[in-house]
Amino acid sequence: MFDFVEKIGGKKLGFFAAGVLFGTAGVKLLSSRDAKKCYTNCTAAVLRAKDCVMKTVTTVQENAEDIYAEAQQMNEDRAAKETETVCEDEMVPDDNTFQGSAEI
Repeated sequence: MFDFVEKIGGKKLGFFAAGVLFGTAGVKLLSSRDAKKCYTNCTAAVLRAKDCVMKTVTTVQENAEDIYAEAQQMNEDRAAKETETVCEDEMVPDDNTFQGSAEI
């Protein structure tokens, strides 16, 4: 009648039975009132950590935006200064420019 036990093996069947037993006990343990309290405390700690991380990220992002704005302003000032220097160089005559008298 229990020939399938011999084919499967008593050891494998024992492991299966132990797994079912531990699984059932695990479900009971995980759904207990104390377990739910632990889950709630862990979730609250994760939410607090998330808030702390988000504050830090916001601070870093604001600092990065400030640095970026200052860098853009520095580049604009530098470009304006270079344009001003180029315009002044074009206005100053060279000594080798044509003065109007030509020697033939």
